[in-house]
Amino acid sequence: MPHGCGEQGLSLNQNTLSMRLERVATHIPNGARLADIGSDHGYLPVALMRRGAITVAVAGEVALTPFHAAQRTVRENHLDAHITVRQANGLAAIKPEDRISAISICGMGGETIRDILEHGKAHLSGGERLILQPNGGEQPLRLWLMENGYRILSEEVLRESRFDYEIIVAEHVGPVTYTDKELYFGPLQMQARSPEFLIKWQHKLRHKQKTLSQITRAERALPQERVESLARQVRWINELLI
Repeated sequence: MPHGCGEQGLSLNQNTLSMRLERVATHIPNGARLADIGSDHGYLPVALMRRGAITVAVAGEVALTPFHAAQRTVRENHLDAHITVRQANGLAAIKPEDRISAISICGMGGETIRDILEHGKAHLSGGERLILQPNGGEQPLRLWLMENGYRILSEEVLRESRFDYEIIVAEHVGPVTYTDKELYFGPLQMQARSPEFLIKWQHKLRHKQKTLSQITRAERALPQERVESLARQVRWINELLI
C-alpha cells in the first residue's frame, strides 16, 4: 500500500491527485490552515493551495528523502510563502503560531496514526478538524478518538488499486461513547451501509472465515482469546451483512 498523503508515481503530481486523496481533500474545510503530516512529496497541500482551497499549510515529514521532495514540490510551484515544509516527527511539525485548523494524516496504519496523535497531544489545540486516512487498523484509531473526546463527523470506504481505504473525519466535542461494534465497523458506516462498505466486509468475512477454519484445524494450540476474538468478528460481520 502507498504511504503518506503525497502519492508516488509519474501519473500523480500536485495537479493530479489519486482518487483517495481527492476524497480526503473534500473533507478539508475551505480556507483551512492545514497541517499535512507525513506529507511525502507535498502533493496534497500544494494541490489545495493551487486551487485556492486553503490559505496556508505546513507539510510535515520525518524522513529526509520525502522532506526534500516536498521542499522541491513547493519550490517548483512558487508556494514557499504559503506552505512551510518542516522535518519533524509527527505533530511536532506544528507550531502555535501556525494556528492550524485542519490536520490530515494519510496512508499509514491506524495504529501509527493513533500513536502520532497520542504522542503529539501537546501540539493539538482541540479546535482542529482531523482528516485521517488509515490503511487498516481503524478500530484502535476510533478507540483513541472516543477516549480523547473526538466525535466522528464523517467516514467512508473507497476502493482503489485493489485496496479498500477508509477516511475518518473527527472534531473534538468532549465526551463521546461508541459501542464495540461501532468502533469495529464505524458508527456512521454501519448506518449508511454504502456498497463499498458492504463489499469490503464481504471480502473480510471470507478471509476471516478461512483463517478461523485453519486455526481450528491447526495441530498446535493457539491462545483461546485469539480464537474467541476471531469467532466474534465473524459473527459480527455475518450479522452486519444479513
